Amino acid sequence: MHTLFPIVFALCAAFSNAVATVLQRKAALTVPRSEGFRAGLMLDLLRRPVWLSGILAVIAAGVCQALALATGPLTIVQPLFVLELPLTLIVASFLMHRHLPGTGWLAVTLVVAGLAVALAAASPTSNRTHVALDRWIPALAVCMGTVVALALAALRRPEGRARAACLGAATAISYAVTAALMKASTHILDEQGPVGFFSAWQTYAFAATGVCALFLLENAMQAGPLVASQPALTLGDAMVSLALGITLYEEEIRSGWWLLPQLFGVALIAAGVLALSRIPLTQSLVAPDEERRTAGAP
Repeated sequence: MHTLFPIVFALCAAFSNAVATVLQRKAALTVPRSEGFRAGLMLDLLRRPVWLSGILAVIAAGVCQALALATGPLTIVQPLFVLELPLTLIVASFLMHRHLPGTGWLAVTLVVAGLAVALAAASPTSNRTHVALDRWIPALAVCMGTVVALALAALRRPEGRARAACLGAATAISYAVTAALMKASTHILDEQGPVGFFSAWQTYAFAATGVCALFLLENAMQAGPLVASQPALTLGDAMVSLALGITLYEEEIRSGWWLLPQLFGVALIAAGVLALSRIPLTQSLVAPDEERRTAGAP
């Protein structure tokens, strides 16, 4: 029962994020493009009902994620978000009235099976709920420095897969940091109440990194196809969260011969994600005006 609640909440969050990704992708393709980051992008998106629906899905995902992190280790909750990629493509296929090919369902099966094997073999555990500031400082410095480096690398590349992948990876790190800070904030809320929650620096830090992640995500969606940004986002979030869970919260995973099935599970996940990234579902998410432009319509 101890692990059931965080798993259920994490799965609900992953599904909500998948719905949000599809809706936000549709909205992002209806606003003007730009070579660099554009502050007016968010204002343009606010006028799109589809994007606002995506934001509601993001809020639902955030609530579910907070409940999951409050009841389970970071190393269990965040890896489950690997399921966002197959869920995103499944949701996209249903919304666009198109079906995943047989290879797509096989890839989904690989991801789910790999995740089950890796988590069962790792069997993450944790009792720590608080992290000292001297642990936070180097972790935040490394993560935020990497985000800045990836964002600068993206700016130096033209629109396309490489740019989308860089921004997807930057978004992944931002989401992982947000989750680590959110976990700390939820425990503060539980133990100290609203006063402690709103006076804790972690609360404002996770809000700031969450906004940063959302901004990077919107630009990643405009920078290139979903199948370029989503794998980097999904796998990156899981791996960085695993590292933060171990280094910050001293969460433990099995070692020794258990590493073999863990690596096998990761290999299955990687194979499934790579297979899914080759499925041409981008056309399913093209906005009508973009579709007409691609077809050569006036």
